[in-house]
Amino acid sequence: MMTRASLPSRELLATCRVLVVGDVMLDRYWYGAVERISPEAPVPVVRVEREEERLGGAANVALNIRTLGTRVTLLTVVGADAAANSLGHLLAARGIEAVLRTDPQLSTIVKLRVIGRAQQLIRVDFENEPDHEVLGEMVGAFAEQLPAHDVVLFSDYGKGGLAHIPRMIELARAAGKPVLVDPKGSDYRRYAGASVITPNRGELMQVVGHWRDEADLAARVAALRDAIGVQAVLLTRSEEGMTLFGEDGIVHEPARAREVFDVTGAGDTVIATLAVLMAAGQPLQAAIQLANKAGGIVVGKFGTATVSYEEMAG
Repeated sequence: MMTRASLPSRELLATCRVLVVGDVMLDRYWYGAVERISPEAPVPVVRVEREEERLGGAANVALNIRTLGTRVTLLTVVGADAAANSLGHLLAARGIEAVLRTDPQLSTIVKLRVIGRAQQLIRVDFENEPDHEVLGEMVGAFAEQLPAHDVVLFSDYGKGGLAHIPRMIELARAAGKPVLVDPKGSDYRRYAGASVITPNRGELMQVVGHWRDEADLAARVAALRDAIGVQAVLLTRSEEGMTLFGEDGIVHEPARAREVFDVTGAGDTVIATLAVLMAAGQPLQAAIQLANKAGGIVVGKFGTATVSYEEMAG
């Protein structure tokens, strides 16, 4: 029986630094009352009463790290627009150090959610892909930031911001830094050499195909690890918990959520917690226990949310 992992001290976490690189977005919420159906189409009319903006994507990952008391730097590309200004203000207010590269042709990603009667009625996305030259500049910025950080975390939302991730992983591993990747897409060769990748079931299925049973899953993941030279795969499985496939075998952690309210951003919380604990020197098998606990807490909250040190220690 494996002993339960204990949370490192607040003082230790405060000395650690994590570098987050990836696609950021502004999560915008419009809350309102629904009192009638539109005469123009069979859709509800929402009278907006309150607006809220939150950090999304890789910015939410960075926020999760900062909320646990660890220092974090966020490296990303944004547009020259109002949404980028809002992101900058939110990042500064939360104590997140940001290295923002600006692409004038880029629309900073905004996900607008309209909420009525305590449920999401529609989501509207605003986005396009960043310029290749601006992305090239990120490699130099990454190399500058790398020495000051203990762990590197790539948050890939498939929005084009990580075009040069193979080179960045190469630089990080040459510097002896653990590399965590929240992956996207069907080609994981771009993550070759990473320490840990954290796909969910749907994402992994895109890459290795449907598995018949646990033995078949283990064989497919082992083949994937060998093919791309990744030390470990942490499969997040929603109500089934999470499973670590690593050099020391397979470890399963059952789900710990008491009540699931909203799974939005749960993967962000899991990988952020994992990065913080690895930066603090915890072995991977111990770190996933606490990352699983964090994921169980955050799904009981609405929207993209975070977990505090006090909640983790409780």
